[in-house]
Amino acid sequence: MAPRARPLALDGATGKDSPGMDSQSDEALMAAIGQGDQRAFARLVERHSRRAAALAARITLNRSDAEEVVQEAFLRVWTKAPAWRPQAGAADATFATWFRRVLVNLCIDRRRRPVNEDIDKVPEMADDAPSAPEQIDRLRTARRVNAAVAELPERQRAALALCHFEGVSNIEAADVLGISVGAVESLLVRARRALKTSLADLAGDGSAAPAPGSIPGAAASTTGGTR
Repeated sequence: MAPRARPLALDGATGKDSPGMDSQSDEALMAAIGQGDQRAFARLVERHSRRAAALAARITLNRSDAEEVVQEAFLRVWTKAPAWRPQAGAADATFATWFRRVLVNLCIDRRRRPVNEDIDKVPEMADDAPSAPEQIDRLRTARRVNAAVAELPERQRAALALCHFEGVSNIEAADVLGISVGAVESLLVRARRALKTSLADLAGDGSAAPAPGSIPGAAASTTGGTR
């Protein structure tokens, strides 16, 4: 069987969505992609690329690597779509969960290669337009948090990225990572403990300490009903 053509969306030509495409579910778009519909693929890329890039950057700690990982993840969407089917009750029951699993696994694989990390280029946490002094303090704090997160093992960092920054439930994070809910909670506990130790001086040196919940996973989890 001849290989399927490279999807136009990854070459920057997304074209126009067909009427009603915006209202179609991810799963319906995947079915259309499986039939070679490049407009459906372009819509799916548009719908998920921004969050995928942010998640990949938080795990790989490198924007260039993150961009390449996202490209590879969407290429897998294109190549796997003909055989992909949602399965009720399965770990990959929805496109979003399946796609996150593909993306996270690619990120972890990429992180195992030797890289030159540039912590200052890791995406900063969003704020609500603070004043200049607050902005300086928050920028310094964000860089410290990014540096501390960079020292965590890959799976701890992936769990934080999913549960804190993506806001997914512990249950869904377990599906994405291919582990049990208990294992996800263990990763989060160890990551929080490590961050608390690394960032303890921020609360005691008179500078602006991270607000509750601004350190990944510092607040009590409210996702997924696992507690």
